[in-house]
Amino acid sequence: MANLNNPLQIPAAILESVYRQARNAYPAECCGWLTGPADGPAVAGIRPAVNAQASGTHPTAADRTAESAYVFNTADLLALNQSLDSDAPARIIYHSHPNGRAYLSDTDRAVATSPWGDGPAYPVQQLVVGIDDRQVVEAALYAWDDAAAAFIELARYPGAPI
Repeated sequence: MANLNNPLQIPAAILESVYRQARNAYPAECCGWLTGPADGPAVAGIRPAVNAQASGTHPTAADRTAESAYVFNTADLLALNQSLDSDAPARIIYHSHPNGRAYLSDTDRAVATSPWGDGPAYPVQQLVVGIDDRQVVEAALYAWDDAAAAFIELARYPGAPI
C-alpha cells in the first residue's frame, strides 16, 4: 500500500463530484469513499454512500442528527470492507460539514481510529468538505501519522460556488 502520509491526488472532476454530493445532501452531511489502485498515487472513482445517521446507529454520536454526523448503512459498510480486497479499493473516506468548516472533529477522529487506539480503523485517508448555504467553502485531507499517533492534515483544497 502507498504511504498514507503522502496526500493522494484527487482529480478535479472527482473533487467536484464530492462537492456536488455535499450540495445535494445539504443541510445533512454527505458521505462515501474514493477508490483507486492500491499502490497508485491518485484516486480514480467515487462511491457515494447513504448517511444513515437518522437511524440512530452512530457508534459514538447516536443522539446527533444527519446535519451534524454521518454513519454508513450496513450495505455501504459491507461494500467498503469488500472494496479493500479489490482492484480498486477505498483510498479516501469523505464526508461534509454543513457548518462551512473542513476539519476532522473529535468525533470524526474517534470513529476513524481503531477501537484499540493503535492506528486508523481503515487504511484510508479522510477528506472533509466544509459547505454552507451559499457555497463549498473548503476541503481538507487527513491521514494517520504513526509518529504523532494521530490524524494530521495533508492538504487543503479551495472551495467552489456549488
